[in-house]
Amino acid sequence: MGELPRPLVRPDVAAMAPYVPVEPPEVWAARLGLPEARLIKLDANENPYGPSPRAREALTRLANGHIYPDPTQRALRQALANWLGVDMERILVGHGSDELIDLILRLVLRAGDVVLDCPPTFGMYRFCAAVCGGRVRAIPRRPDFSLDVPALEAAARDERVRTVFITSPNNPDGSVTPPEAIDRLLRLPILVVVDEAYIEFSGLPSLMSRRPWAENLIVLRTFSKWAGLAGLRVGYGLFPPEFIEHLWKIKPPYNVNVAGAAAALASLEDEAFLQANVARLVAERERLQTELARFPFLHPYPSRANFVLCRVSSLSARHVWEALRRRGVLVRYFDEPGLQDCIRISSGTPAQVDALLEALRQIAEEEHGQAG
Repeated sequence: MGELPRPLVRPDVAAMAPYVPVEPPEVWAARLGLPEARLIKLDANENPYGPSPRAREALTRLANGHIYPDPTQRALRQALANWLGVDMERILVGHGSDELIDLILRLVLRAGDVVLDCPPTFGMYRFCAAVCGGRVRAIPRRPDFSLDVPALEAAARDERVRTVFITSPNNPDGSVTPPEAIDRLLRLPILVVVDEAYIEFSGLPSLMSRRPWAENLIVLRTFSKWAGLAGLRVGYGLFPPEFIEHLWKIKPPYNVNVAGAAAALASLEDEAFLQANVARLVAERERLQTELARFPFLHPYPSRANFVLCRVSSLSARHVWEALRRRGVLVRYFDEPGLQDCIRISSGTPAQVDALLEALRQIAEEEHGQAG
């Protein structure tokens, strides 16, 4: 066999770091030597209550798995339009909102173009920008995780800047970007993408209800969190008409599978059940913020999402993360700029939160004993 005449992999991709996802419970169970049922999974902001009864029923009645799905997701888009009070033609559904992030960047980025990122935040923006050949310019958040709007305004003067991504509530800290900050960003000559993956837990209205609509605004939402469909991957976005017509050209035709579409459609018909679960998770989030603050080595940040970020002091965050993991309690560990010595704990059921707090008490007692 002959040798390849030249490298086939893009040099920028060859040099980029891979995205590091959260491992599934069966992997952690095998590593820890614990039954999967023993694990308390609070590391990925999933909804522990799972899909609604109607969504589960829709999946059991699924009879068309052998047929390609509707490439335009008409039924789901119409249901979303009715639910949101918007024009169906402005809605695009994706295989999770991750796919929509990728499609947006594929559409707008040219060689040398820049994406503004506001770390610490969701890592998929910089990951997708790199995959699409764009350059990422980080405009770090302030110590309280608020946006540095003046720095974003200054950065947007560069004609190579195409878009900025804003997560609100932000992941991993749960802070909300105020409307006046969004208004300032919308006056910039760039595309503003607001990711509202956790908006249902905030008690605040979605920007999808904004009137009048700014022609450089995109808002993304998902069924993963509030509707418990993370494993089925269904996200959606509201787009300016002039933008969405071009997204349709590059969207894979069968991107949302029949199971995900059926479960999402049924979820909209079971909103009362799902909102009751949202209320339960918000109540546990509030309990977490109160109880975590009682531990002298944990400093929780205010959150409007379904998780609480804690900065760890006197102990290392890695030590706390590993000590929890040995007890079968999984949380997210961070050690990166703006998140040194931090752990993020997802809101769970009352029993899961009880187990987490008991594990933290054991760790505190161990540390006290060693100090004594």
